[in-house]
Amino acid sequence: MSETIDLVLVKPGGRLKLFGSLAGELSGFAPPLDIGLIAGFLRKRGYSVRIIDADAEFLTPEETAQRIREFNPLLVGIFAHTIRMMHASETLKILNNTAPDIKTLLGGRHPSALPERTLREVPNEVVQSDIASGSRSSSPWATSFGKKVDFVCVGEAFYPLAQLLDILKSGKKVEDYKINGIWYLKNGKVISNPPAPLFKNLDDLPFIACDLLPMDKYKAHNWHCFDNLEKRQPYASVYTSIGCPFRCSYCCVNTVYGGSGIRYRSPEKVIEEIDYLVKNYNVRNIRFVDDIFSLRPERVNRICDLIIQRGYDLNIWVYARVDTVNEPMLKKMKQAGINWVCFGIEAGHEKVREGVYKRIAPDKIRQGIKMTQDAGIYINANFIFGLPDDNIETMQETLDMAKEFNFEYVNLYVAMGWPGSKLYEESVRAGVRLPQNWSGYAQLSEDTLPLPTKYLSAEEVLRFRDNAFVEYFSNPRYLEMMEQKFGPKVKAHIIEILKHKVKRKLLKTTI
Repeated sequence: MSETIDLVLVKPGGRLKLFGSLAGELSGFAPPLDIGLIAGFLRKRGYSVRIIDADAEFLTPEETAQRIREFNPLLVGIFAHTIRMMHASETLKILNNTAPDIKTLLGGRHPSALPERTLREVPNEVVQSDIASGSRSSSPWATSFGKKVDFVCVGEAFYPLAQLLDILKSGKKVEDYKINGIWYLKNGKVISNPPAPLFKNLDDLPFIACDLLPMDKYKAHNWHCFDNLEKRQPYASVYTSIGCPFRCSYCCVNTVYGGSGIRYRSPEKVIEEIDYLVKNYNVRNIRFVDDIFSLRPERVNRICDLIIQRGYDLNIWVYARVDTVNEPMLKKMKQAGINWVCFGIEAGHEKVREGVYKRIAPDKIRQGIKMTQDAGIYINANFIFGLPDDNIETMQETLDMAKEFNFEYVNLYVAMGWPGSKLYEESVRAGVRLPQNWSGYAQLSEDTLPLPTKYLSAEEVLRFRDNAFVEYFSNPRYLEMMEQKFGPKVKAHIIEILKHKVKRKLLKTTI
């Protein structure tokens, strides 16, 4: 290319490895908020930026590396969660072997949680049978890097990347990169700079750089569009806040931000971005990516009022805490087109929830669910099997709760010790067996390895979860309700989902 590109930002792929047969038509693809915002911020400052969304485009590591080489940037930044690190490492291995002069950086949630380990990874083949047998390789975080990555960005990347690009563009040889948020190796020693400051005024951030993204590839989750399964595109992500003020021990969402807390955009800036997406990309399906949308009722009402004034026919879903909603807010949300709320209930037994600092009184759960249903908003409820205090009886209580409320959709997870979470720290201290491959953290991977509980093995937890999935979605009461609400096509669609079998090496079976 004749143009010199300063930075290529990459969202790693690996969807087929992580989600198996559910990776195609049945899954959703959302525009990546992190690299989309970084691209917009840096471009506004005069840097040339490109984005490769290997996930949305189903690119292999080889194809991703080839795209990077075609741009020939000064720097490539790959931003990854834990489950994407296998694809990220394979991409870097190929890139280092074919274009070693391109500087490489890893950022995002996982590198922020484990910066030193990310810098020091070395090639090491993992025997898959180790997962089932319980043996441990020399490094539980073994991967397949070629040379080590040049930089790791710890925390929010806006300011660190700008300063790093300035140095790289100057062409000067630098012995020490004194940049807050940037870690690197020097003569085998880890150089760790202090954290970079968080971006204070979110209204000053440009919109996600949609023109650099494959917007025609993004598609809403199937459940989000049960009212019209044929209209899952176009699809977009919008944020109204960043961060979470709570400290649930299973969660790692605040890893990049250095701790719990929340920053808000103004409602006016939010509606400005929605206007842009509707007018330029004909977007109807939107995900509000806030970790908790419902914390400030007056803000929620203002955002909803602005949407209602536009007269848009939107189909929006949001995350909310079940103990933070109220009747007037929910009615206003429904009027604005917020048709789905995702509640993280996690467990049916109060003691199990309290054990991971998810303190919500049972009466608040029931009250919040009823108010949401009365407002005509559909519920996607999140539940986690295998939290530390779980046993067979409490997990059954969780499943019974889900079936009792007969939610329009549920996500049934197994507990993981995500890097950056308190559960991860506790698991490491206790010597708990953790996944030997990055894909072992993916919920639907062949390699999935959940945490054991105080009373149950990882195998027992995973088997219960997989059986619970089949039991919930094949429940005649559930299927009848779905047919009444959404029609026979959606019922048939759910039955079709049940035909997709998940392979589990841990269980040596297919569920």
